Amino acid sequence: MSAWSPDQYEKFKDERAQPFYDLLALVEPRPNMRIADLGCGTGELTRVLHERLRAKETIAIDNSDSMLSRAPSAPGLRFDKTMIESFDQKGLDLIFSNAALHWVDDHPSLFRRLTGLLARDGQLAVQMPANEDHPSHAVAAEVARELGMQPKPVPVLPPEKYAQLLFELGFARQHVRMQIYGHVLPSSADVIEWVKGTLLTYYEGRDPRFMPLYRERLLQAIGDRRPYFYTYKRVLIWASLLGEDRVEGEHHRH
Repeated sequence: MSAWSPDQYEKFKDERAQPFYDLLALVEPRPNMRIADLGCGTGELTRVLHERLRAKETIAIDNSDSMLSRAPSAPGLRFDKTMIESFDQKGLDLIFSNAALHWVDDHPSLFRRLTGLLARDGQLAVQMPANEDHPSHAVAAEVARELGMQPKPVPVLPPEKYAQLLFELGFARQHVRMQIYGHVLPSSADVIEWVKGTLLTYYEGRDPRFMPLYRERLLQAIGDRRPYFYTYKRVLIWASLLGEDRVEGEHHRH
């Protein structure tokens, strides 16, 4: 996998930020929260999360040096270079992850492990792309197979599987939805610029034939349109270990 490029990723910064704000809107603010942000990227949105929720402490992790080199500073906010798979801080009030867990395998095990890191009244908030059937992603997998490469694994489950999983893990309340974000791009070719910032980091550098072939096939599949309306599906998940009645009691005590 090639190195992540903050500049490439941020070419569509505003469009990529909207799902973060939609996910943040699902979180219930509570006093003195301890938060973990898994796969924080440049950390710009982590600071928004930290400040909006007036968190006591936010630990943000990413495994990319280039992304973390952009990390901002704020009181109570800390950035660590760590893999999501090895993160093990306990007693957290909120585990938040915006567009990162789709890079981690075995979601039933992952969600079970993350649940074990939450405090008794903890919340989980996760947003993940689920756009594998769009030509932007499907063509990449097809070209990879043709060139004898392993396509990027797709660990993201259907939304109803997450709902069932959250119930089995003991969450008292949950909100799971699939949302379609529509992005108006200047042309079909700009879809390539979009996926270069994320999905294509998995393929770039593995075979010099990949990018020219991907570009040719993708533009055959989606045509030359100006502007191009790029539909992008994402799963948004929020869950709380506390039931509503107990949340009310907690609020009265503070």
